[in-house]
Amino acid sequence: MKTLTQKILASLVLFLVLATTISTAQAACLSPLEAQKAAESGEIRSFDQVLAQAGIDDSVKILSRQVCDEGGRLVYIVGIFKDGQAQNLVLDAQ
Repeated sequence: MKTLTQKILASLVLFLVLATTISTAQAACLSPLEAQKAAESGEIRSFDQVLAQAGIDDSVKILSRQVCDEGGRLVYIVGIFKDGQAQNLVLDAQ
């Protein structure tokens, strides 16, 4: 029974993270193609570079990612699941 409760709780947390990411995505975010072109042109760092600098390794499950303008700076908004917890990270893309 405890496992079922943990799964339900994890699903609820995941839903909240995705809902937050979606609401954030509506505020001046790049499309996936625009983000890819920005990384290829050097306007922003690659997602892998940003994750490495933040110390995020393969043990962390990436739930979502988006490049958004936050106060005139481009950032990656990343939904992650680590150690049984879901959270959003805001990582500098430039």
